[in-house]
Amino acid sequence: MPHVRALALVAALGISGSAAAAGMCGSLPRLDVTTPPGFCMGVIAEKLHFPRGILPLPNGDLVVTEMGGWVGGQGAVSLFKRSGDGYVQTVLFKGLNRPHAVQLGPDGLVYVGEVGRIFRFALRDPAGTAVDVIGGKSSLPPLPGRGLHALTSMLFDADRNLIVSIGSSSDHCEGAENAAPLAGQPCAEGEGKEGIGLLRKYVMRWPAGAVVSWDVLARGLRNSVAMAVHPVTGALWQADNGRDAMQAAIPTLKNDNELPHDELNLVERGAHYGWPYCYDSNVASPEYPATKCAAYRAPARLLPAHAAPLGMLFYTGKAFPPQYQRSLIVGLHGYRQHGHRIVALMPDKAGAPLGKMVDLVSGWRTGPHSTGAPVDVRQGADGFLYIADDRNGMLLRLQYAAP
Repeated sequence: MPHVRALALVAALGISGSAAAAGMCGSLPRLDVTTPPGFCMGVIAEKLHFPRGILPLPNGDLVVTEMGGWVGGQGAVSLFKRSGDGYVQTVLFKGLNRPHAVQLGPDGLVYVGEVGRIFRFALRDPAGTAVDVIGGKSSLPPLPGRGLHALTSMLFDADRNLIVSIGSSSDHCEGAENAAPLAGQPCAEGEGKEGIGLLRKYVMRWPAGAVVSWDVLARGLRNSVAMAVHPVTGALWQADNGRDAMQAAIPTLKNDNELPHDELNLVERGAHYGWPYCYDSNVASPEYPATKCAAYRAPARLLPAHAAPLGMLFYTGKAFPPQYQRSLIVGLHGYRQHGHRIVALMPDKAGAPLGKMVDLVSGWRTGPHSTGAPVDVRQGADGFLYIADDRNGMLLRLQYAAP
């Protein structure tokens, strides 16, 4: 039976001091952050267990994944149903293996990505309709789900096929006990159809929602948690989380706070984006000094170093000022100086997200040693943004009212 949990309701019950309430944001307690004039961020719920993915439904309800922690078997999927000015949380599934992504399929069913598998269900009867699509009891092998980047990120592309991120198991293809990779040899984990550090494309047949076939869409992408489809061109954009430990390989580098940059990539079939051989705009990695990086696809733009983009979308709503239309809004999860904020990458003349970067949410501190940590950032039917903060266990809403 679904479990109704009312303790997380903050709109009706109030919030604890950890949310740093500063008045109201619409019907919600206001979070004390810095936004452009007219914007505010409200707290829908707190004390969640590592919330990661959000699916706003057309009726205003929300489906949310809670990872539960980095150990499997503690995750959950919940429905947050609108109730007056607040929400009532009903737990639909428990005991999951680090659920992360949640998407609405072309068939109207809810798709959830766990470590190793993707399953779907209908909200009218979640437990009775749950079916494995990839891994689990399906006919397809499980997703690799190993090492540093085991979580499952996914979306449906413009052709209604399922794009799944297969994160790398290592930081920069280092071996056991952080041994440097062999400069003259390819990174084994990124090779072949079963490789990792890449994107897979699962061709789907509708309305059955069946996988027809799958192959590798693009390689050399260390960890593709954030992906978005352009609303006009249908192009797939990806934000890649750059490697760590650069200073260990470059003795003259005091720290790696500014290297390497994270990346924004325009994904094209068959392209290789350079990981682990190159970083930034096609600079050879110190472990692979002889690499001819011109052979790899350079990023469309560089993002701030270690900002950790984990969620993004192209804004198509009407609730924000018109200059944000079709901007790429990105949640930066990182704990270093460039993270813990939400930014908008404004469109250039061609409509690509290559224009000015504008802070939508900054000054996001929840304590003397803690910051905000946005994961998924999604647009609701009301045009507001719904955000999961896993570090602080919060479900948030960014909204606008003309000042």
